[in-house]
Amino acid sequence: MSLRTAVIGFLALLAIVTAWQTFYTVDQREQAVVLNLGRPVRVVNAVSEAGAGPGLHIKTPFLENVVKLDRRNIAQEADQEEIIAADLQRIVVDAFLRYRITQPLQYYRTLHDEQTASDQLERLLNSSLRQVLGSATQKEIISEKRSQLMGLIKADMMRRATASRLGIEIIDVRIKRADLPVEIQESVFNNMRTSRQQEASQKRAVGEQQKREKMAEADKDVTVTLASAREQAGQITGEGDAIRTRVFAQSFGKDPAFAAYFRSLQAYEAGLADGQTTMVLSPDSSAFFKYFQNGPGGASAPRRR
Repeated sequence: MSLRTAVIGFLALLAIVTAWQTFYTVDQREQAVVLNLGRPVRVVNAVSEAGAGPGLHIKTPFLENVVKLDRRNIAQEADQEEIIAADLQRIVVDAFLRYRITQPLQYYRTLHDEQTASDQLERLLNSSLRQVLGSATQKEIISEKRSQLMGLIKADMMRRATASRLGIEIIDVRIKRADLPVEIQESVFNNMRTSRQQEASQKRAVGEQQKREKMAEADKDVTVTLASAREQAGQITGEGDAIRTRVFAQSFGKDPAFAAYFRSLQAYEAGLADGQTTMVLSPDSSAFFKYFQNGPGGASAPRRR
């Protein structure tokens, strides 16, 4: 290889490297910070500054380099933070924020890279959560004033970011979840379970008491009804016996002989009803069997031969 060829090759390679170091592109979703010997000097396609937009751009080769930052809204999650509310109740809060880099030069001078920015914003968010939520009660945090509290947290975050010269704008702050600590949740659930069990036992006891009262009332009604029925039955039986006695008396008064005969038949029926009664009497002398010998009219029965 000749010297001329080597020189041409070197110059071509140098031209390629120089071109590579001179030209750069910026996407519409990006903003670029141009560094001169490590010092930020200008911004391309910045959110809040007029100037060069996205596309192909030129920088000083070998002296300047480019750091690209996101031009869109950026989400920042925070780890769960345990807060002591104004009523001294512990509560675990899970929150996040959205922000936008509005001053790239200031952002780069303060934070340099995304990891440092993430750590710094998480610390600021946790501080704002403790500051704002620490002045509210647990009830307000969980339900009543959550939207208002998020607005206060956003304002406090913006104040802290401005004071720290972060070069960002806080777009929104949201509380995703606000719950009691796990051990307190278990205690609350146990208390609720015990309360429900006590309530159920109380209702069962009241039900049993009402059942006994209803059964006692029903038994009382049955007793009264049966007593009334027995009383009415006794009255009806007495009235029937009186009518029967009156009818018998009227009938017996008209025919005394038949009356005596009928009463003797009743006596025979009562005395010999079970079929096992044994009587030792003299048929000739006992008046009890006189109707076996004579009919109801007094005629003698024929003698057995």
